[in-house]
This record gives sequence, C-alpha cells and structure tokens, in this order.
Amino acid sequence: MPKEKGGHAFSIELRTKEYLKNIELSNADQKVLVEGFLGKLRGLSIVEGIMLQVEGENGTLRLELKKEELKKLLPKGRISQSLERGNV
Repeated sequence: MPKEKGGHAFSIELRTKEYLKNIELSNADQKVLVEGFLGKLRGLSIVEGIMLQVEGENGTLRLELKKEELKKLLPKGRISQSLERGNV
C-alpha cells in the first residue's frame, strides 16, 4: 500500500466478520467504504505516541495520529486538558 506523504495510515480489526456491516469498492470513482460495529467502547489510547487506538468490544480502530496532531484538532477545553495530563 503506497503511503501518502503527510498522510495517516489506519487499520480496522474486527473479532469476527459478523460485525462487518458493509465493504464497498467502486470502480467508477475509486471510492472505498468500510462500515462495521466496534460495539461498546472499552478505551481510547495513544500507542507509542503515534497511534490513536479506539477499542470496542467487537474490535479495534487504529489511526496513525501523533498526540500533538490530535491536540491541534480537538477544541480547547476539557478534552485537550486530558491530553495534556496524558489521560488519552
């Protein structure tokens, strides 16, 4: 998979295909859609300072996103303060 310069990689891991709702590949416009169910959320963390990880009872979503990038994207306030303290 070619990595786009400045882009962010992602992965979705589901415990079983039962939690996969839809995968759509379009030849016409080159779009890809992946939908599923993570289930009840169990946790949110930043792994090794470079990977946002959302864990659900049915699977895990990972997004290559540095802590500093996440802070810039979030509105100022309680969530940003939690990041400063390392709670995410």
